[in-house]
Amino acid sequence: MSIIVNNVTKLYGAQKALNNVSFNVNSGEIVGFLGPNGAGKSTMMKIITCFIPPTEGNVKVCGFDINEQSIEVRKQIGYLPEHNPLYLDMYVKEFLEFTGGLYKIKNLKSRVKEMIELTGLQAEQKKKIGALSKGYRQRVGLAQAIIHDPKVLIMDEPTTGLDPNQLEEIRGLIKTLGKEKTVMLSTHIMQEVEAVCHKVIIINKGEIVADESTQALQKNSNKQIFTVEFDKTVSKTALKSIEGVTEVKQMEGNIWQLTTSFEKDIRKEIFDFAVQNKLSVLTLNKEEQKLEDVFKQLTK
Repeated sequence: MSIIVNNVTKLYGAQKALNNVSFNVNSGEIVGFLGPNGAGKSTMMKIITCFIPPTEGNVKVCGFDINEQSIEVRKQIGYLPEHNPLYLDMYVKEFLEFTGGLYKIKNLKSRVKEMIELTGLQAEQKKKIGALSKGYRQRVGLAQAIIHDPKVLIMDEPTTGLDPNQLEEIRGLIKTLGKEKTVMLSTHIMQEVEAVCHKVIIINKGEIVADESTQALQKNSNKQIFTVEFDKTVSKTALKSIEGVTEVKQMEGNIWQLTTSFEKDIRKEIFDFAVQNKLSVLTLNKEEQKLEDVFKQLTK
């Protein structure tokens, strides 16, 4: 296990930000750490990275205890916080050499060159960080987070404010890093989690409400959604009479979205309904449950 979180509670005065949180992250996994605003994501990441101590409980990173061996823990971790702290008056290459010097990296110049190539900063390396776009600043942040070759990479909202092209590039970089490192990232972008993560941990009001593989979480949802198009107009009330239907939504024209419980496949019932009402079914699709829908169910 790269990260072992055991019964962690964090109090800010009378406010309980984390309540008896436990989870494990295996070596080589890319894990999405999700939750609504104020759920405790950033607090948990700050505890894992030794920025703040837990009120109760314990965390181990690569076998090192955050309370007793915090320096060793920090050597194992690369951290990209939500608000990327960079020295805006420093040049990109200069900043990475400065960061690498703090870690006392051998062959520093070659390591900096390697990081610049890995994160796609070749054209920007001689610019001041303050002159860079949001996307390139994130790349600089990633470069400084991995320059010491950590075993664990923790990123808090790594793609906030990026355009679609930058998103794709950073996701590709995260996937590449995940082949060799344990990656834990916090995000509100569900497509990002579906695209890059092996596992999802969802926290709500300071407590873990899900800890499963991305695919298992989507399959374990308590509902199914069917999209059907009829050749004629049909009423919402009539569609609600179909056995197993719990929710009806008109998309456009004669296209309807029917929701049912997970156990119930209502495709036969939809065809029977069409025959009884002298309708033809033009299309009928069973929709894959989106992670965003599962997230909403677990955090409402």
